[in-house]
Parts: sequence; C-alpha cells; structure tokens
Amino acid sequence: MYKSIFFLTLLLGSFSCKNQNEQLATVLKTENVDWGYAQKYYHKNMTEAVELIDALSKVDAESDEAKRIFTDLRIAFKKAEPYASYLNPEVGHRANGPALPVFAEDTERVLNPIGLQKIEESIYEGGEDPAIFVRETQLTKGLLVNLMQNVGERKLNAERFFIATHQQLLRIISMGISGFDTPVSQLGLSETVVSLESLKEVYDHSLGELIKEKNAELDTEFLLNIARAVAFIEKNADFNAFDRYTFIREYMSPITRNWVAIRKESGLWEGVNNKPFNFDAPTFFEKDAFNLEYFTPPINRNPSEKQIALGKKLFLDPNLSQSGTMACVTCHMPDKAYTDGKTVSIGNNGSPLQRNAPTLINSAFQKSFFWDGRAENILDQISSVFNNEQEFNTGVHEFSTDILKDSTYHVLFEDAFGRISNRNTDIIKAISSYISTLNGFDSKFDKNMRGEEDSFSAEEKLGMNLFMGKALCATCHFIPLTNGTVPPFYAETEKEVIGVPETKANKTLDDDLGFYWRYNKEEHLGMFKTPTVRNAEFTAPYMHNGVYNTLEEVMDFYNKGGGGGMGFDLPHQTLPFDELNLTEKEQQALIAFLKTLSDTNVEEGEMPQLANATS
Repeated sequence: MYKSIFFLTLLLGSFSCKNQNEQLATVLKTENVDWGYAQKYYHKNMTEAVELIDALSKVDAESDEAKRIFTDLRIAFKKAEPYASYLNPEVGHRANGPALPVFAEDTERVLNPIGLQKIEESIYEGGEDPAIFVRETQLTKGLLVNLMQNVGERKLNAERFFIATHQQLLRIISMGISGFDTPVSQLGLSETVVSLESLKEVYDHSLGELIKEKNAELDTEFLLNIARAVAFIEKNADFNAFDRYTFIREYMSPITRNWVAIRKESGLWEGVNNKPFNFDAPTFFEKDAFNLEYFTPPINRNPSEKQIALGKKLFLDPNLSQSGTMACVTCHMPDKAYTDGKTVSIGNNGSPLQRNAPTLINSAFQKSFFWDGRAENILDQISSVFNNEQEFNTGVHEFSTDILKDSTYHVLFEDAFGRISNRNTDIIKAISSYISTLNGFDSKFDKNMRGEEDSFSAEEKLGMNLFMGKALCATCHFIPLTNGTVPPFYAETEKEVIGVPETKANKTLDDDLGFYWRYNKEEHLGMFKTPTVRNAEFTAPYMHNGVYNTLEEVMDFYNKGGGGGMGFDLPHQTLPFDELNLTEKEQQALIAFLKTLSDTNVEEGEMPQLANATS
C-alpha cells in the first residue's frame, strides 16, 4: 500500500525505514476501521464448514440428511469464501472447483477429484461407494482446515478486504448464477443471496460507519441495491428461468459501481495494478475492466506507443519469414476478426498446417497459447511461429536485414528501442505489444451490461440465460471474458476434452492428440484450450480443426453431448453433461446471444492488407 524509498547508503536507508513506520502509524490512526468483526465472521463460518463436513462424513451420502448438511456446509463456506480464498487461491479453488481429476505437474500424477463439487455429485447423483465418500469428505476437510487456519492467523486489513470483496462480486457473476459452483444441486442462486447478505453484514460492522460519515447517500444506495438484488433472486428462484440479463445490468452492475465508489470514498486503499482487475472500473464490463499488465509477461509490460506502432508495421511484413511469403496477417486478417477463414491455416510452402487459426482479439487475456497450450505467454507463442519450419522459419535470435530495405524501419526501431535491432527478440516484443492492443470489450453485450443500452431482444435475452444457465456454456467460457481463463484469479486457462470429430459427418473422432504432447498422459488425449467465444459470429470455421462451418453445427455438437454423446470412446471427456436437450428455438437463441458479443472495432483507422495474405 505504501512503498518505501530506498537510498544508496545505510544511513539514508535507516531514515527511510523510520519515515515508513511513521507513515504506517498515520495510516492506522486515520483508517479508524475495526476489521475484527469481519475477520471473526469469516473464521467462524469456515470453522462451521469444517464441523459440518465432519458431520457429513458420518451419514449416508444418499440420504436427505446428507443434502441438508451439505446445503448448510456450502452456506458456511460461501460466507467465508471471500477472505479464505483470497488468502489461498489454489486451495480455495480446489475446495470449490470442478469435480474433475487434477494433474499435479510436479509429480506428473493424476489426482482423483475432491472438493465440494465432487461431494455434491456423490450426494445428488448417488452410486458412490460409502468408503470412497468418507475419503472424499476427509480430504476435502483437509482443504477447509487449511483455509480456516489461514483466516484465523492472517490479519484482515483494508487492502485485503477490498480485493477479496471485488473477487467475490465477480464470482457471483461468473460462477454463482452460471451454475459453475453447484452444477448438480443448482444452489447457485440461493448462495448468491448468502454472498450478498454476508457482504452487507461485514460492511455494516467495518466500513459502514465511515462511509455514513463521509457519504450517507452512497451508504444508503449500496445497502438498498443489495436488498433489491436479494429480493429479485427470491422472487425468481428457478435456475433455468432466471433472468441473468436483468440481474446483472439492473442489480449487480449497480452494486459493483457502489463498491468502487465506497473504496474511493473510504480513502483507505488506492488499488494496485498487479491483479487482473482495474479496480477503478465501475463494472466488470467496461472497456478497461481488466488489467492488461497483469496478463502481460513482465519483460514486455507498459510498451511505448512507438513500440506498438513498430509492432503494427511488422505484423504486416512478409520479410519476417524466410520465404518472404508469410506475415502475421497471413493467418490473422483484420477483416476476418483476425482469423483467416480457412479450415486450417496454410504454411509457407502452400501445404495445410495442423490447426485452425484463432482470433487475436482479446488474446492477451489468457494464460495459455496455441490450441494445445504449448506456449505460456504471448511472447513464447510468437517465438514459436518464428521457429516453425512451416511458418516463418527464422530463429528467434536471427534478424532479417531484408526488412531494413524499408527505410522507415530505421526511424521506427530507433524510436522504439533506441537502436536498430540485431535479433528477432525485439521484433517479437513489438508484435506482442501491438497484438495486446487488439481488445474489443465494447460489444452490444458489454453496453447492455453497463446499462448504456437496453437493446437486447427477447431472443437474445433467452440466449444469454441459456448460455449462463441450462446450456452450461458459461461454466467453461466464463463471463465476462468468455474464454477459459478461470475467474476471479485468472491464473490459469482451462483445457478440455470435448471429443471433436474429424469431419462434420460426426462419424470419427479427430486424431489430433492436443495437450497429450506435454506429459503423454491418457487424460490429456484430445485436450484443447477453451477459447473465447467473443466475435464467434466472424471467426468460422470452428474448433481446433475447423470441422464446423456454422454456429448451428457447433450448437448441434454440444447439444448431443460432444463426442461422448455421439458414441466416441471418451472416458476422460470433461463436458459437464451427456446431452443438453435444447430445442431448435433455444439453439437459435444461443446463436443470437453469441452475436451480441461481437466487437471487431479494435483498430484506429484503416489497416492495409497484404496482396498475398488471402492467397
């Protein structure tokens, strides 16, 4: 929160420490907020969760008593979740993450699923061996005990409280009302009430008095908006019919605006830029709601306008490739939403490459690149294109002097890096900087969620409700980014096994091994990164192999239950359903909603096209 100023000498360094301590004392004095009640509240409820999971282990998993205890257990967990999961994100996500095996990269072992969602399956779907159920509860108890201890030991303060609450507000939108948290029992709506009422309680006993003194109107509005949101859920408690369009724009977005205003009004914490969020953005649907710097490799953060301009010119230049026939724009054309419109891209020798070219729009907001996840960041992704014999076929540390035949590069390199580069690493940084500007969060969907418009048709509202409800799309394509980067920590991008066929006849499973390349584990066969569905209207054909030409074909694939539903042998398929049983009307509504996510207006001015880019 407050940064020390470090001097070169020990004497001045000591003075700095003294000054810092005086600043800290001043902050503690002026903060005038007692966080004790809030911390005790979180600790008490996590302690209750531990006690309830103990009780759960002693009853029949398929009994009504088990369902009652499980419901109470989840309520206790939800009350403690903001602070508990903030302190230990990995354990918090494991305790309440999907009921899927976990691959431990350090040991290369596949761990059986545990956590509340796995226990939920055992209780609500039945058929679990009693001994295994007891084991599940014991292992999950270990996770909860870890969280409980952290909550009890690590002192709550303004920074932790504001970040934890910001994260929980996003969880409501991304996970609570979408069914991610409780896919079988569908307790997500009632648990959203718990989260909101818990926020009210801890606010009342911490910040409440301070905000009343500074801005009584803001305090009243915030509490009223929470009450309105709770009342809306209680009057519309059917999970499948729940109007998420109205709930987000009319209830959650106002609460988020209030929360940002409360943080600023309090004067206790100014925000940081090392988290996924822009803490000053009034909703999660602003053009700048997410912090690009968080998603960017440290060596390429905060690029200058000159570096971005250089990257844009390089993006178009075929002289980067050894053959002089390929540029970035060859496979990522602005007029095709930065895809190429082909089933699979074409290499430098005119032969098909292995996979379909995904859009570059919003590609910066992920933690995994390429369909098979082989690049951890955008710099590695671009480097791989340079090294690929079928693409640029030039080494990362080589430099093609052919590009310098264009004299404008001399000035651009000098302006961007202070020198004429002698290796491709500077080129890769510049291209990465440019690609990171290709962000579109001003779609019809975003404008409606921000409350700037109220323009969704009845079909589009139905589609959004299905996307975030019955069709379970948002349990993999998380709102608001709609990719597989997992909120609220955005530390990983999910990969899934969905069973994509070789052709649209849906008769044979595609033989692309996907993420299997990394560890040669059976669980990873046919596993691919979950991409964004923003701009899906313009990015056909679809899937890693470009097998489907229309969104109707994609909907049919998922409606049938993916490859498993089509009869393929997929013991490790990760789709959370067998069949969706969507009507034709519902499938069309989903497509209508997907089209509200379109925003390709990411360039200022016209961008020239290469003559050979579409060949």
